[in-house]
Amino acid sequence: MKPQPSLILLVSAMCLSAGLIHAAEPDRPIRDPHTPGYVTATELPDGAVAPIDRDGNFILGPTHAPAPESTVQPGVPQGKIYTFVMRSQDSRIYPGIAREPGTFGTPDPDNPASLIVTTSHPAPYERKVTVYVPQQYVPGTPAPFIIGTDGPDELMFTVVNNLIAQKRIPVMIAISVANGSGDAQGSQRGLEYDTMSGLYAQFIETEVLPLVEQTAHVTLTKDPDGRATMGTSSGGSCALIMAWYRPDLYRRVLTYSGTFINQQWPYNPETPYGAWGFHETLIPGEPAKPIRLWLEVGDNDFYNPNIMRDGMHDWVLANENMARVLADKQYHYQFVFARNAGHGDHKVRQQTLPAALEWLWKGYRPRGG
Repeated sequence: MKPQPSLILLVSAMCLSAGLIHAAEPDRPIRDPHTPGYVTATELPDGAVAPIDRDGNFILGPTHAPAPESTVQPGVPQGKIYTFVMRSQDSRIYPGIAREPGTFGTPDPDNPASLIVTTSHPAPYERKVTVYVPQQYVPGTPAPFIIGTDGPDELMFTVVNNLIAQKRIPVMIAISVANGSGDAQGSQRGLEYDTMSGLYAQFIETEVLPLVEQTAHVTLTKDPDGRATMGTSSGGSCALIMAWYRPDLYRRVLTYSGTFINQQWPYNPETPYGAWGFHETLIPGEPAKPIRLWLEVGDNDFYNPNIMRDGMHDWVLANENMARVLADKQYHYQFVFARNAGHGDHKVRQQTLPAALEWLWKGYRPRGG
């Protein structure tokens, strides 16, 4: 059930008085992973990461040293990087929008779950697509791949390169796609990443991947079990949206600080709470889908970052709820709660991405297509 804003404030106040959390700034508490109502999780030794052979919930300690695989290692074969630019005028799906600088929107007085934005208008964009091809790739072979949002993501390329060399993940292509600019409601990025539909997956399938194959001289697998998505913040919610609405295309998902909150725009009565609906109605109300999901949130993650006070803008609570409903539906998932970590924390990504990717690709067997 959707929590009411007054209830969230009351619970936060109770936790503050009990010493369970302490405020880093106004309306931005540091959450304790053992707060009543949160999922039960295994506390790991400081510096350790979640095991690659177990599902479930884990708590990272406050120290986040980079894993060796997050930096270029001597003697490791280096893959090739290809880059190309996509322009809005060439897209049949996303012709481009933008919100006027310095503007946002106002909550709908008749529906606090909806934001009224009057300053969004058509606007052109350009985006870079960056493709990593490992040295071990055999031309003409259908390759598994991962799609990352908000590119270019050099960390992803480095980690994938090192893990392939160590035979911890399959020989795979890594594709990093930039967003179309802006953020949140009324922006091109928000339209791409926060819309609850299969449209962005269709954009990737029909407009991006053919150019990837042509530019990087690769063949990408059609097997959905060999296709992964990855992202941070709204890019994380986008990663799950792609797989949820198109499990025929993607079945492995990795998210950091996933924006599983109410940020969809324009308002859609079929999914009135945006990505908050994942843990409120969609996952609980539907049979489990063949999706393997890794997700992370930080103890100092976002909490009510804008003017909406609809009870659906707490990133920690949203990710905790995700872990709960995924467990209830017996998904293969791993949830990591990171202490001493903010939104999309780069140090946490450096520490955890190698093990996260290894866990994500567990059980993969090439099917030759």
